[in-house]
Parts: sequence; structure tokens; C-alpha cells
Amino acid sequence: MLQEDGITIVQYPDGRAGQPIPQADICNANTAYATVINDTTNLYAPFNSRVDWEIARWAKLCGPTSTAFSDLLGINEVHEKLGLSYKNSKELNKIIDKQLPGRPKFRREQIVVAGEAFNVFYRDIIECVKALYGDLDFANFLVFTPERHYADKEQTWWDTQKKLDQRKPGATIIPIIISSDKTQVTMFRNKTAYPVYLTISNIPKEIHQKPSCRAHILLTYLPTTRLEHIANKASRRRTIANLYHGCMGHILAPLEQAGLDGIIMKSGDGILCRGHPLFSCFIGDYPEQVLVTGVKATECPKCDIPPKELRSNVVPCEMRNLDAILDALAAIDHGDLEFVCACRKAGIKPIIHPFWKPLPYANIFQAVTPDVLHQLYQGLIKHLLGWLAEAFRAAEVDARCRRLPPNHHICLFMKGITHLSRISGTEHSQICPIKGLLDFLYLAQYPCHSSKTLILLEEALDLFHDNKQIFLHAGRHYMSMIWTFGTTDNYNTEYTERLHIDLAKDAYRTTNHKDEFVQMTQWLECKEKILRHERYVMWRLHGNPIQHQPRPPNLSFDRVQTLTKHPSVKGVPIQKLVTEYGAMYFHEALARYVAQLHHPHEATTHCHLEDLAATIHLPLRTLPVYHIIKWRSVDAQGHGDLCVTVDSAHVKPRHVATSQAGTDVPARFDTVLINDGTGCSVGIEGYHVGQISVIFSIPQNAVPMMFPTTIQPPKHLAYIEWFTRFPPTPDSNHGMFKISRFVQSGERVASIIPFGPVAPRQWTSSEVLEQCGTFFVNSYIDRHTFVTIR
Repeated sequence: MLQEDGITIVQYPDGRAGQPIPQADICNANTAYATVINDTTNLYAPFNSRVDWEIARWAKLCGPTSTAFSDLLGINEVHEKLGLSYKNSKELNKIIDKQLPGRPKFRREQIVVAGEAFNVFYRDIIECVKALYGDLDFANFLVFTPERHYADKEQTWWDTQKKLDQRKPGATIIPIIISSDKTQVTMFRNKTAYPVYLTISNIPKEIHQKPSCRAHILLTYLPTTRLEHIANKASRRRTIANLYHGCMGHILAPLEQAGLDGIIMKSGDGILCRGHPLFSCFIGDYPEQVLVTGVKATECPKCDIPPKELRSNVVPCEMRNLDAILDALAAIDHGDLEFVCACRKAGIKPIIHPFWKPLPYANIFQAVTPDVLHQLYQGLIKHLLGWLAEAFRAAEVDARCRRLPPNHHICLFMKGITHLSRISGTEHSQICPIKGLLDFLYLAQYPCHSSKTLILLEEALDLFHDNKQIFLHAGRHYMSMIWTFGTTDNYNTEYTERLHIDLAKDAYRTTNHKDEFVQMTQWLECKEKILRHERYVMWRLHGNPIQHQPRPPNLSFDRVQTLTKHPSVKGVPIQKLVTEYGAMYFHEALARYVAQLHHPHEATTHCHLEDLAATIHLPLRTLPVYHIIKWRSVDAQGHGDLCVTVDSAHVKPRHVATSQAGTDVPARFDTVLINDGTGCSVGIEGYHVGQISVIFSIPQNAVPMMFPTTIQPPKHLAYIEWFTRFPPTPDSNHGMFKISRFVQSGERVASIIPFGPVAPRQWTSSEVLEQCGTFFVNSYIDRHTFVTIR
């Protein structure tokens, strides 16, 4: 048992689980790749030179069509002067196809269902698993054995590992995550693609949830036929379901034997082990879940609750009985009529050989995962928006949305929200109402859960149901699914929706729209080979990447505060700070701050501080000013993640257009949550709300004239106008804290700090902080704020 950052880690008791297989020579993925290239002198082989390689990379990754690229190389002397090893796109494709290794190639086969043949393009699933498992980019982060991570007394289970160990100790489980979703690839011609994606749970979620990390692999393009020649709608639906399961069954069939007996797997660093690829999770929206599980529409794909009781939050429900359903499916050997009757009694459709039936240790009803994107954002929120518009009138809802002040995490809908169409999941998250649902949304998306947070999740769902007539039945399964498969960001459909762009829509645009799937698969194979060769070239040039040590997840939100290297404006007159930046009492506030630095250990009253400030001479006419401050993420889990901006505050005056064609940009002075040094990660104690008017630095040549040599002022300072303190309790209706401007003697209170029922129609988003007297502190701006001040 290990203790790390408050998280207890219990290792799997059998030390043989996940252990490598002894081997004489260890050859990592790049060394094996170099053996295939077979050229130790030329870093860019099979290309002649760096220019030869860079142009090939540009041609395949940056979007020029094959015809345009061939026309470019056809210009007189271009090919000769650049010294290229290819004269046109066809010759380049031949080099890539014949000489560069890559991920598994696509196969084209015909699947016969109901006497009709359908083309399916797919890859060998075992080779796909080996490709992901053997990727050198993931070698440092692969998880080989189950672990229990908990901060309280509750623990999860690892039954599957025990079952495999009973057959033969030393197994490494490779959980397979499958996701499928039909998508439009054109706007007008109603052309669709049906991609199926695969990833493995051994790769941490922080990696496989980023499309740029390429931790998902396109497994297949399923047939998209609508079978319109079948007139009977029920027969058509049954045939489409059988076609889906027939194709998926053919593609996933190798998992049956490999899952039981195991196969030799080689990780990117060359270590061998005996891996057991097991179907674990299925990610999809509700129509996909219904299709995969075989249940009827309007029924829950996971439990046996009757459709009429879906609105109830108290009717007991149990996971569907897999054994009973398998017995019903086995009745196909006794004739069609008995088969149909048995399936009806078991509560599923009469599907011939569902793909999950022969897979070892698979329970499709448990494998179906919650869908935050479609169930909550694009499903329930759409209904609630209509309810709000009906209750408060669409004009009023739109008016309030147009008057929200700008913020890094808030999308401003300047035309309102009630008339939006084709709203994405991200946009739904920006306009989501209702406290109980908001609490459930944020808690459901926690990147790390304990039994305490799951209790909060259940309480939020109960609060929502107690105050609304509609019922979110799927929410009842979130807690059990998080216990079973981990947090919801392990299986969010939003990630695979993003894959449609790279692996379906972009691929379709490269075709001539005739027999497109042949061209799409060829284009994807070519792109994957170029990306793999790019990493090989970087390895040849710079050696092995930096080693990272993964750490367990936790609920902390570590951020680094950054400003630009140089100020946005090098010298702003102090009078301009007053008139254009709104820092009305800048001179007085800076004098008080300097006086406090001069007397750090002296307990001063307000009057005494004012007397000390009156003696301070400020030898300043202009100050360097910064217009934006950013908070960037920290690689808290050792995955080598690049820092990204997770929050920002803008502090800039009004910009007047210099030409008739330009437009004026209103001033923006953001509000921030300020920790006085006593605040913790959870709770409002020690936090205050302030509006930043100026971010500045004291010039180095002025520091000796303002401070003795023993005092070094902070590099960056901010002029803050304060709001009142948080009240003891939030509003009982919506759970937000009500605050207002902090005013004394008719003047706003400001200081310098270091960094370590009807909306009035005259308000605007850019000026609402000036025009409104009281405000609610929005705890739903982002997940960090939700955790801090909830």
C-alpha cells in the first residue's frame, strides 16, 4: 500500500499480474522502425534530403489536392532544383505506400445479410490493439496491472483480473473501448459515414481524450445503407440491426480467443507481456446504445425498468439479466417463432448473433456508458431552454444573456439563445440553467471521484427531480458506472465527435466522391504513415523524448500565473489610467501600498495609513501596463502535457477605430476571485471578488527612489476595485452568493495588490459592471470555480 498526495494506492496482490516476459534483446519501436527503413546514414530516408521530406510532409498534411501538388511539381525545373525523389503525387504515394511502415492496413470485404452483400472497410482489431499498445509515445504511461486509488474507505473491484489469474497467472488486461456514431460528411448531398473508433484503457484518459495524441484508431467504416428497398419498416429496422451486428461480429471475432488465451504484446519500449484484449466499454449516443444492446426504443439500454416507470426516481431497477438474454438468443436453434418469442420475453429484439455474445467476460448492458454530451447537454438542456422561454418569455431570457459581462469561460450570445439552431455540446454547456442540473453536470464531469463526491452527485440529481416534472432516468446509472469504469471523462462521446472531423469529414473532402471509402482509407493510411515517420525523424535528430513519471489523479487544480514578457503598453500616463482605465484613485492607492511596504511590521489604522501615504513621493509619470493575465495548466499527472490556458483576465481600455472601416472595441475590465492568502481549494473563506482596472509594473529606475535597498517590490501589481464580502450563506433558490460594489463615503474602495427581476435594457455586456449595483458570483464559470465556492 502506498500513500501519495493524500491518495491511498493499493497494488494488485498477485505480483505476477502484468509482469513482462523475459527476453534476451529489447528493441523499442523506433529501433524496429529503423530496421524497416534500413538506412543508417540518411536521417530522412526513404526521402533524399530534408527538403524532399518536408515537401512530402507538407503535401500530405497541409491540404493541397493531389492534382494541385502534381501541377506544382510539373512547373518547369521545380522538381530538378528542389532535388525531389518524386515528380508527381502518384510517385509520392508509391514511396509512402511501399517504403514507410504504418498502422494496420484496411481490408475490404463483403458481409452478406438477408441475402444481400454489403461492403465493409475494416482493420484487423488485434493489429490495431498492438499498434496502440506498441506506440512509443504511450510507453511511459501504459498501465499494466489494476490498482485501487481512494481517499476514503471505499474501494473498487478487479474481478476480471482475478478470473484471468485463475486460468493462468501473469495476465495483462487490455480493456477495449469501442465507440461508433454515424455522421454527415457533406452539408447538402446527405452523404454519411459510419466510423467505429477503438482505444485501450491502458492509456491514461488524459492522453486518449486528446485527438492530437492519436490514441484512438479508426477501426472500420460500416455500411451506411438505409435499405429503402425494404418496404416494411419493422423488417428494415431488423435488417439494419442484423447488418450492424454482422459487421461488428466479423470485425471483433478475433477478440474471443485472444481474450481468453492472451497474445504476446510489445510495448513501445520493447517490453513483452501476455496481453488479454477484452471488450470493456461501448461509447455512443442513445440510438447507438439501443442498436448495440438490442433493446426497444424508449427503453433503458442498461436496466429492466418498464418504460412507463422511467419518470419515477423511486421504482427499483436492476441491470438486465445477461444470462437470461443469452438463453433467449440461443433459442434461434429451435426455429424462428420460438426465437422471436424468447427474445420478446427477455426484452430484446430478435437479433441474429449479436457481436458481443461470444466475447469473453463481456456484459453489453454494463459496457454501455453514460453520455454527458447527448443525454445532458444536447438532450435535457434543450428541453429546459424551452421551459425557461415559456416561463419567463423568450425576449427576457435573451435580454439577460446579452447583458452578461465578458469572461474567459463564458460565450456571449449577443443575439440571445432562444433562436439558436444546430447548437453544439459546448454551446449547450454555456447556456445551461437550473441549479440542480448544473450541480449534477459539474459533479458528473469531475476528473477524480471519491465516495463523498458521488453522494453529492446523487443529492444533486435528487434536487433536480424534486423541483422539475421531467425525469432524467439515465442519471440513476451515473454513480454505478463511475464506480465500475471510472470518471465520465474516460468515455465521453465529445472526444469521438471530434474524431469525425479528422477521420471522416476531412478524409471525404480528399476524394472525388466516387467509391469514396476506398480513397478515404488510402488517404488515412498515408497520413498515418507520414505522422509516424515525422516522429521517427525527430527521434533521429533529437534522440529519445523526455521521460515522464505518471502520478495518480486528484481533485487539485494547479495553475501557473503568466503575463507577457513585455508590457502591452510601455508607458501609460497616470492621468490616462484615471480617465481611460477607470482607476479613479490610482495615485492614492499606490501611495498606501508603498507606505505599507515601508512599514511592514507596523499595525496601522486607516487614518494612520492615510497619514503615511501623504508623505510618500511617487516619481512616476508613466507606467508599463499589461492588458491580459493568463493562468495556464500544470502537468499535474506527469503525462508530458503541454501547458494550455485554462483561465484569463482582460484589462484594457476602449479602443477607438482609426478608420471608417474599423469598429470600436468597448473597454473590458474583468472580475476575478482573489485569495487573500488564507483561502483553501474548497470553500469561500479567504476569497474576495474584485474588478481589475490596471495591471502594471514599477519601472526599475524608479524603485531606488521609492524604496530602500532592503525592499524589493513585486514585479507585477494590480489596481483592484473591491466588492463586498461573501454573505454567510448563498441564496436559497439558486445557490449563488449575492454581492455588490464596496462603497465607503460614496466612493468605491480600491487598493493595489501584488500578484502571487427585469434586466434594464440600457445595460450592455461591456458596461454592466459599471451600471449594475449588485451581482451574483457565478460558481458555474468553470470546474475549478465550482469546486472552490460551491
